[in-house]
Amino acid sequence: MPSISLVDYLSIDDGTPRLIANECTSCGARYFDRRNACAACFAQEFRPAEVARDGILRAFTIVHFAAEGVPVPFVAGVVDCDGTSVRGNVVNVAPDPEHVSVGMKVRLTTVLIGTDQDGVDAVGYAFEPVDREDA
Repeated sequence: MPSISLVDYLSIDDGTPRLIANECTSCGARYFDRRNACAACFAQEFRPAEVARDGILRAFTIVHFAAEGVPVPFVAGVVDCDGTSVRGNVVNVAPDPEHVSVGMKVRLTTVLIGTDQDGVDAVGYAFEPVDREDA
């Protein structure tokens, strides 16, 4: 079934999800949105940089209220992917403090957002816990 990435910086072409940041060629700061200049050093040159797929959950919140149609509760977090800070939901884990903790190892995964009338899947990204055996 064909699929399309919901955001430009999520690559799903080869079946393995990857996040591609815009990296400042001067100072190395990374951004996921389009930039005219680096917010850290004001340089104007960027190059694509693949972000590590594995990371450490540095902060999270359990969301209990959301827009209509968004299932709650869910976990929203900030993940340190080898020095690149990435915001994303944490999936495939119970949304409670007994199962989610700061410092837990997570890995990039994809989530189905929806399917259009032509059968094309819209795909987003999230993070899921890494089992100790996989680490």
